[in-house]
Amino acid sequence: MNATFFKDFLKDVKTELMDEFDRNFERKGFFDQPWKGTKFPNKRGSLMMRTGALRRSLKGTVQGNAIRFTSSLPYAAIHNEGGTITVTAKMKRYFWAMYRQKAGAVTYAVKSKAMSNTKRNTALTAEAGFFKAMALKPVGSKIKIEERRFIGPHRKVDEAVKTVFDRSAQQINDYIKSKFKK
Repeated sequence: MNATFFKDFLKDVKTELMDEFDRNFERKGFFDQPWKGTKFPNKRGSLMMRTGALRRSLKGTVQGNAIRFTSSLPYAAIHNEGGTITVTAKMKRYFWAMYRQKAGAVTYAVKSKAMSNTKRNTALTAEAGFFKAMALKPVGSKIKIEERRFIGPHRKVDEAVKTVFDRSAQQINDYIKSKFKK
């Protein structure tokens, strides 16, 4: 019973923490610490939820006496911990392509040939401006990525582990009581 209890306990903790870490994307912050905003707000919500790939990539596995949380995405760590990245020629090509895509999607009035004054055009020109600014950065320059922690140690993690432990201890207590009644 000891080995199975501990394995079940670790599985329950993993499940509870995976739920909590997943909810951080809904909270748009790390438990009670909101993520820093961006210069250019995302029309689809949070910066960390543009496609949902990062959220879906989180995996938790029980390995021996420990629980390990991972992501298969290479950018997960820099978002979680913050840091700097170096601009490469490939990045510049991507930023120019995105600039052309956003700038080309702007609509114009038929008669006056002036840009239409719509929310969509305003958002597109702001995004195009961002991509142009990024494309103009020299190769080798640094881009600072702010920390937007979504997984890691926190007092709420400790509380979740304690809750699961208390629930498991109660189950053991109930099991022992049922065996002594017979």
